[in-house]
Amino acid sequence: MSAVIDGNAAVRPVSSPMRELWRDFISSRMACIGLASFALVFVLSLLAPWIAPQNPYDMQQLSVLDARLPPGAQSGDGLMTFWLGSDEQGRDMVSAILYGLRISVFVGLLCTLLAFVVGTTLGLLAAYFGGAVDSFIMRLTDAQLSFPSILIALIFLALFGKGVDKIVIALVLVQWTFYARTVRSSAMVELRKEYVEAARGLKYSHLRIMFRHVLPNCMPPLLVVATLQVAIAIGLEATLSFLGLGLPITEPSLGLLVANGYAYMLSGNYWISMFPGLALVWAVLSINTVADRLSDLLNPRLRK
Repeated sequence: MSAVIDGNAAVRPVSSPMRELWRDFISSRMACIGLASFALVFVLSLLAPWIAPQNPYDMQQLSVLDARLPPGAQSGDGLMTFWLGSDEQGRDMVSAILYGLRISVFVGLLCTLLAFVVGTTLGLLAAYFGGAVDSFIMRLTDAQLSFPSILIALIFLALFGKGVDKIVIALVLVQWTFYARTVRSSAMVELRKEYVEAARGLKYSHLRIMFRHVLPNCMPPLLVVATLQVAIAIGLEATLSFLGLGLPITEPSLGLLVANGYAYMLSGNYWISMFPGLALVWAVLSINTVADRLSDLLNPRLRK
């Protein structure tokens, strides 16, 4: 992108036409469906404490007499209908899924935000200062990317234990490298342009040049990466919880729900694992649909 100099001699890169981008985005039916679907997931997870038929993690609301009831069955006292069945502890599956989505969306968005801040900052520092700073950050990135993401998260959680805070830190450690490499590649191109030279000539600070002038022009690929990383974080959290290293059993998690019902699949109690698994697929697929459309629009090679 080019740059303009206003009457106060302030250097500003020309902003991207967000209105045109939004118009192109909603021209795709699948993108609109994906966006509306994830918006629904977000709203349901946000309102879970108010719309769920019960609090599935309040022991006073549970009864072992209602354990493993099939979809559509009524509770023993006749006051509640388990539309998606109940699990081995008598928890309503609708309520458990809503609370599980709440944790999944929270972990996915928070991990993406923190990893974005850490990775973008390190990537900008590497591109802007170069030399030893660039070598150190990129070698650290290469070393981490040489290992599978889930392996790094497993090692961290095995050392420090379970919990929402632990899994957020573990996923941030896994994801920051993707932002660092992406923003470094884009920033290397932007730093050779005229508006950066003009900003340096006006004696602007390094931080102002990096974050006010260079970073906005690096945002298009970062938006695609961030959208994909939300889905990846949700999937990783569910996988780690399924393996028993993510969230404790006292916390709602779609991965834990799938793991709890796995032992009952052969006995015909399919709903304990199937419905949480479908909810997880729904959330991830919605986000990936949005990311795919953004990739088409923000990649000049793919955009028609």
